[in-house]
Amino acid sequence: MTLTKRDLVIRISNETNIPQQHVLETVQRTLDYISEALAKGNNVELRNFGVFEVKVRKARVGRNPNAPATDVPIPERSVVKFKPGKEMRLEVLKLPPDVVLARKKEKQDTPPSPA
Repeated sequence: MTLTKRDLVIRISNETNIPQQHVLETVQRTLDYISEALAKGNNVELRNFGVFEVKVRKARVGRNPNAPATDVPIPERSVVKFKPGKEMRLEVLKLPPDVVLARKKEKQDTPPSPA
């Protein structure tokens, strides 16, 4: 199962008795500030959660799978990397790998829902 922004809003609203609209505005503003900082090239450190870092991926030569003989230059670019904090890392380590693999397989086997 995927945790969505909507799921977070509902859960926080239920636990705090704050109206969902106010929670949504707060969550959205938080995400906007994180995105804004990353777009400026700054790192975002959230204690006990993790660090979002902007890194530069080197330029490289790729291959077109439909025409393997053709080289495709891929320019260097900025990407966001996430490094989990110690507490999150320890919690995830408790999760057995077979549970994660079963969830991935279940997700792949589930047909997409009609829009």
